[in-house]
Amino acid sequence: MTDGVYRPILRPRRGELAALHHLDADAAKLVMPIIELSPTEQLPQLVRKMPPRTGAIAVDLGAIGDPWDPLSSPPLDLAEELADVGVAMLPVLRAYDSPRRLLEHGLAARMHLMRAVLRLQPHLDARNAVTATALTDRMLAGAGLEFDRVDLVIDLAETACTAHANRFEERARSVLRWARASPWRSVTIAAGAMPPNLDDLPTDEPVTVGRLDAQVWSRLREPGIGYADYGVTSPIRRLGINHRQLPTLRYTADLDWWIYRWARRGGRSDDRCQDLCRTLVASPQWPAAGARFSWGDAQIARQARSARGGGSPASWMAWSTSHHIAHVLQALAPP
Repeated sequence: MTDGVYRPILRPRRGELAALHHLDADAAKLVMPIIELSPTEQLPQLVRKMPPRTGAIAVDLGAIGDPWDPLSSPPLDLAEELADVGVAMLPVLRAYDSPRRLLEHGLAARMHLMRAVLRLQPHLDARNAVTATALTDRMLAGAGLEFDRVDLVIDLAETACTAHANRFEERARSVLRWARASPWRSVTIAAGAMPPNLDDLPTDEPVTVGRLDAQVWSRLREPGIGYADYGVTSPIRRLGINHRQLPTLRYTADLDWWIYRWARRGGRSDDRCQDLCRTLVASPQWPAAGARFSWGDAQIARQARSARGGGSPASWMAWSTSHHIAHVLQALAPP
């Protein structure tokens, strides 16, 4: 019940879209991003500037309420706007979608790929198999879709500590037993462990944050189960919170993220960003393939060679996300 595809749950920002835009052709075939849209973010405009190499994206409108306007249909409108720029959309079904929204998702699914994603958060949506079955039956019937056209994403959300990870692992095993009883197109486990705020971490030295989400999945790993995560961001969305960010890279390794946060003191921001990148390139975490490992790694290596331009939060996120996707795909590749 897996299609071998990695499904990162991402924000619709310039950084994440840049990473998807610069995927190489082989990687693009193995990635199906799930984009979480909010009412203030304009996805079609970003996609027009930086179309993802994947050619299709799943879009979660869970943060956008059902409109009262009978002439308005966000799933269909968005699917048409994305189609105009050459990108197919897979709608994401959520447990709290109204009957009207489910119908709209079904219509949007039939516009292009005749596929959808059903994102189930067991800790919130259904705490036992009977409830989960009734819920998913209602969602599929409302959208007019069959199991074999729907990718099930079991979203465990935040794995903030080892105790959370252990509890989520037990819950995931139970949900997976339930999921195997239906002919889903694919079944994927998703979780995230990046803290929502890195401001309290030390600066001017690399610090590790455990990839508990990846560690849980590695213990659950078995044939037929796909992998998803929240990229290098947290499942906890801090909407509307803006502050001046320090030069920061979130560099993915097997069991940890290496967080490089460089203070702006002691030099211009351009110099500080160059010093950060030079430190990373000289570290044991730098891949053997070096700048060829991913587009993001090539940008980091270029920044390490030249202090011209200090980057921006969007570029730091783009480089980090690009490396993360490449690292995950390498980890998921068959031996």
